Formats: sequence, structure tokens, C-alpha cells
Amino acid sequence: MVRNIVFDIGNVLSDFRWKGFLMDQGFSEEMALRIGRASTMHPYWNEIDRGVWSEKQLLDAFVSNDPEIEREIRSAFANTHGIVTPRAYAIPWIKELKSKGYGVYYLSNFSEKAERECSDALAFIPYTDGGILSYREKITKPDPAIYELLLTRYALKAEECVFLDDTLRNVQGAEAVGMRGICFRTKEQAQEELKKMCEE
Repeated sequence: MVRNIVFDIGNVLSDFRWKGFLMDQGFSEEMALRIGRASTMHPYWNEIDRGVWSEKQLLDAFVSNDPEIEREIRSAFANTHGIVTPRAYAIPWIKELKSKGYGVYYLSNFSEKAERECSDALAFIPYTDGGILSYREKITKPDPAIYELLLTRYALKAEECVFLDDTLRNVQGAEAVGMRGICFRTKEQAQEELKKMCEE
């Protein structure tokens, strides 16, 4: 029986819009993609969510990927407000699930910088029953330890949880510890899959 719904944040309950964020700053699409290849699309990006590197270390690593655009990279990430933005359905959806008796949690690869500078995108958090932001724990999905930590911290049974994430490997990480998983594409698709699981 499904008793708990666990949400990823970026591109599920909020938008992670790195390309739009960069173009909002006046960078051309070509330059935004170039900055992205050195930063948000590079494995180094995972390190800011892990919370081990300092912001300086991270920026230096981005610059090392494309030294010719050092000025642009440093300017782009001086303040990340707007890189993660709210989705209007997040709070109503959480309220709806809770009104039906489900526990609602979040489990996300998320950085301290984003939490600080994009706090408006996290307005749904007070409506949940708790959750985990990766940087606080120094673990990121799909490491099994982060799913186990959520289960232990909130005394949840894996088989009673459904995890929704837009990245397949993260869904598979949840399934590996006994949770059910939904790879999120749209709210409507996820709602339909969730409804079927809850009716089983």
C-alpha cells in the first residue's frame, strides 16, 4: 500500500531553467550553451549539490573547463536567483495529496547557494512532512545512502513510498532500495501513474 509520496524538486516541483537564466542575463543562446557546457551540463555541477566544494572551488572548476570565457562564467553565477523558479501547481498538489492522507516528502540534489538565492522556488516546503536537500548531507542521488537516510530519518517503509524524479537513474536508485518509482515528464502523466499505483 502506498502511504508516502516523495518528490524531487528541480523540474518536478520547480523549474531548473539554466539556459533561460543565462539568456535572461543577456548572453546569446550560443554563449549560454557554452557556459552551460562548462558548468550546468558538466559533472562538476553535481559537486555544488554535494556540498563539499566551496563556491570558489566550483567556479574555478567551471573556468578550468573553458578559460576563454572566465569573465562570463564568473558573472553568470555571481547570483543564481532565477535559475530555479516556482511551479504554480506545487503547493496545490501537495495539499491535495495530504488531504487524501498521504505523507509528502522531498528528496533533491540541491545546493546551499540555490536554497539561499532561489528560496521562492521552495515555498512548498512548509506544506510537506519533511525532506532532504543533498548539500546538507554531503550525499547526492542516486547514491543509495541518500534514499536510506530519508527512510530512516522519517521512519518510512520503502515499500510504502513512491518517488518521483525527472531523471531515470535517480528513479532507479529509489527502486534499488525498495521504493516504487515514477520518471516524471509532466504533472498529468505523473498523476495518472501515481493514481494507478495507489489503487493497486
